Amino acid sequence: MKLMTATKFLLLAALATALLIHVVTDHVSAGWQTASREPVGLAPDPERTPEAIIQVYGARAYSWRGYFGVHTWIAVKPSLATAYTVYEVIGWYLRQGGSSVLAIHQQRPDRRWFGSMPVLLAEKRGDGVDALISRIEEVAHNYPYAKEYTMWPGPNSNTFVAWVSRAVPELELDLPPTAIGKDYLGSNMFSVAPSGSGWQWSFYGLLGVIISEVEGIEINLLGLTFGISPNLVAIKLPLVGRIDLSALLSTLNGLVASTSVPK
Repeated sequence: MKLMTATKFLLLAALATALLIHVVTDHVSAGWQTASREPVGLAPDPERTPEAIIQVYGARAYSWRGYFGVHTWIAVKPSLATAYTVYEVIGWYLRQGGSSVLAIHQQRPDRRWFGSMPVLLAEKRGDGVDALISRIEEVAHNYPYAKEYTMWPGPNSNTFVAWVSRAVPELELDLPPTAIGKDYLGSNMFSVAPSGSGWQWSFYGLLGVIISEVEGIEINLLGLTFGISPNLVAIKLPLVGRIDLSALLSTLNGLVASTSVPK
């Protein structure tokens, strides 16, 4: 009985949070054919930037799925290259009769994801990055779920980015709690965390725990992530994402200072 009550509470909380996100964000409601795919200026111009660059992006998923999670992708530009190569998993490739969900294409990496604003999650530039790019290319081509796609709990686009990140821990990638699928390990139950550091236990992405110097402590319940970052500087919540506690405390201190009465 208590389990039923707790489950109902979690579902109501999730629905309430989803409604809040719908009210306070400008998430796209138009059809995907007309949704914006324009770059937003987060990626350096490759023709004017000779150094090697790696960038990892995330954006709210299209339509109602964006209330719950994000889509993530990886972009690389070797030294002296004049274009970015983007690696991402796209589920509808299989539905259209394709043989793989892995998409590799040259394009601007900071494009909107069908209306949703991208966020830069990690970046590496300069010396030593070309070697990391070579490893990313190799790991991406060995992705074990290239012919599978399940929106929840995985494998999906976030499973792919976590797969690459585990193999290239130098990225120090802390995927957001809204990256549903990052914890999917298939039939394996133990691994390093998606950042490539620390430790993770996961039961098919539905139940699990992460302890890592990058992610902090995370608990996965039915694909929903609850956690706290290293040094207790942020909390991680499903649907909402990462909440910076230092910024929140600064705002509260400012409000208290502005309303205090001088003696």
